[in-house]
Amino acid sequence: MAFCINCGQMQADGTRFCRFCGGQQPGEQLIARLRMEAEAIRFQMQQMQAQQMQNMNYGQQQNQQRRW
Repeated sequence: MAFCINCGQMQADGTRFCRFCGGQQPGEQLIARLRMEAEAIRFQMQQMQAQQMQNMNYGQQQNQQRRW
């Protein structure tokens, strides 16, 4: 099931116009493109988080070496 992008009411998949507000719904091609873009953003965020963890670990190692 999908939801109307205008009013938020539940819609059947593939609905072109909302039966509640009449708002036009995005086509399958747009939805597919948005899903691909969202996945690319998720991947970039995971890479950034991994880099931050590496930086934090490196900083902790440097602090421990300074103590000795």
